[in-house]
Amino acid sequence: MNAADEFSLDPARVGASFDRAARDYDAAAFLQKEVGERLLERLDLMAEVPARVLDVGCGTGRPTQALRKRYPKADLIGVDLAPDMLKMAAKKQPWFGRSARFVCAEASQLPFADASCELLYASLILQWCEDLDATLLEWRRLLKPHGLLLFSTLGPDTLKELRAAWGAVDGFNHVNRFLDMHDVGDALIRAGFVEPVMDVEHITLTYEHATGLMRDLKSIGAHNVTAGRRRGLMGRGRLQAFSAAYEKFRSEGRLPATYEVVYGTAWAPKFMPTAALGGRSL
Repeated sequence: MNAADEFSLDPARVGASFDRAARDYDAAAFLQKEVGERLLERLDLMAEVPARVLDVGCGTGRPTQALRKRYPKADLIGVDLAPDMLKMAAKKQPWFGRSARFVCAEASQLPFADASCELLYASLILQWCEDLDATLLEWRRLLKPHGLLLFSTLGPDTLKELRAAWGAVDGFNHVNRFLDMHDVGDALIRAGFVEPVMDVEHITLTYEHATGLMRDLKSIGAHNVTAGRRRGLMGRGRLQAFSAAYEKFRSEGRLPATYEVVYGTAWAPKFMPTAALGGRSL
């Protein structure tokens, strides 16, 4: 294995990780809930009411519920890689009114026709996509002329304390690779989006012990599944060494876990190419 592929993500392994986390996800997904709500506030940018909305990476369906409240008449489709997450999302559907539909698919290979939605919402999913350019090109394909892409992802300062603490223990990769905001912006332009707007904020969660952070990451399915991870069980000695290394970040009695949250909006161009982009049928 070379340095270029130690951060590779296998979609099947990512999906299995989130499947295992489906039952406990909502109780531990503090950051995901907060970021999703802040991203939804940006929907004021969209003056028109969309006829079809895609919630890509919908997880257990919390953002799907919020999108349904905002757009009660829209054809709303939640997409996720993990079937058990979708089962949890389906259980949250209202007893009355129009229900959302749910589709199991990868974010970079979606089974929908070209130019088939006006709004694509994707909160904290892009960092799990192995090929940024392919994923954004796929999302661009799905949007109608002047359709809106609204997304959030994570930047390179994310979990910097966790990365540093493990770096003091061994030479293995323990944290995903997170792309700089400017790299994502450049990729949006390459994919054919127009008027991209990016901004970033840092959100810090705090813990009494480092093991609490590790437990939360596992509970939301976000523990290490990169190709460069260490195989085998974690011994008590390594865990104690990791906890000791994390202690240098303690401040005011708590251990921080930093997240660099990147928010982005971009539009499909008003005039689309006449050639088909290889759409699917749904």
